Amino acid sequence: MIIPIQDINPDTLFSIIKEFVLREGTEYGAEDVSIEEKVEQVRKQLDLGTAVLVYSELHETVNIIPKDQFEEEKEELE
Repeated sequence: MIIPIQDINPDTLFSIIKEFVLREGTEYGAEDVSIEEKVEQVRKQLDLGTAVLVYSELHETVNIIPKDQFEEEKEELE
């Protein structure tokens, strides 16, 4: 289920994004990028709609994924 980012407290959204970028495996290329820059990049993707904030009822978790990936997974379940 997609969670509309405008429905989330800005501080909470920042914390969710920061936790996401701090996970292992979220590398951004050969150059070092600060945490603040990574958070801003993810926030822009959420604002543009190229990434979405999703809640998994099965796992009771929140994640940020590319919108295309969400659409593909949704189609597979239908």
